[in-house]
Amino acid sequence: MDIPPASTPIVCDMTTAPDTPQERLDEYGHLFGRHLVSRERTPQGIRFRLRAEPGVEDQVRDLAAREKACCAFFAFDVTTEGDQVIWDCAVSDNDAARALLEEYYLLPDTASQTPAELEARLATKGLHFRTEPGGTIHQVVHQPS
Repeated sequence: MDIPPASTPIVCDMTTAPDTPQERLDEYGHLFGRHLVSRERTPQGIRFRLRAEPGVEDQVRDLAAREKACCAFFAFDVTTEGDQVIWDCAVSDNDAARALLEEYYLLPDTASQTPAELEARLATKGLHFRTEPGGTIHQVVHQPS
């Protein structure tokens, strides 16, 4: 897995995404709700194991590509082992990136939240989103309590 360098900006920019934040959360909720077998922490990051039912690998690859397009500090690797799709996720060596990776690990439990609820919950953990003029970039600032 090609993990981005620590200097990679911790930015989430969905302005060119083909979906909205709510649609993305809904997709995660559907994917994890129907196909998640397990999740675990790995030496590099986290791993989701999903049932390798028809279309699941393609959906995971597409979702990983869309995530990488808006969040360049993430790295993803998708493989299939037997009857499971293995989705490995890692981030650059940065406190905010690591905090977001932990939130990504929790996504099977939190995908039912609205984007506003998720942002408010992240704020309680010291993750704040700052929008630049024009509203095009959402930079994540980690300010631990």
